[in-house]
Amino acid sequence: MAKAPCPITRATFVEKATPLKVTINGQDLLAEVKEFSTGSFGWYLNGKTVIEIDGKAVSVQIGMNMTIVGSKETKE
Repeated sequence: MAKAPCPITRATFVEKATPLKVTINGQDLLAEVKEFSTGSFGWYLNGKTVIEIDGKAVSVQIGMNMTIVGSKETKE
């Protein structure tokens, strides 16, 4: 299956993209705008939260990349 081309330029992304609110287990976190070292761009989230399992609180580490499909191949 062919990858869809990215509909925006890197410059537009950098200028117009804003952080995204991500809710995990009721906790609002903020994914920051990011240009990845691979050349792709999107959003990045790193954090911690607590999730309850069978009445016990467990601490979890969150790591999430949201990469715009085709952004690595976008012309400058």
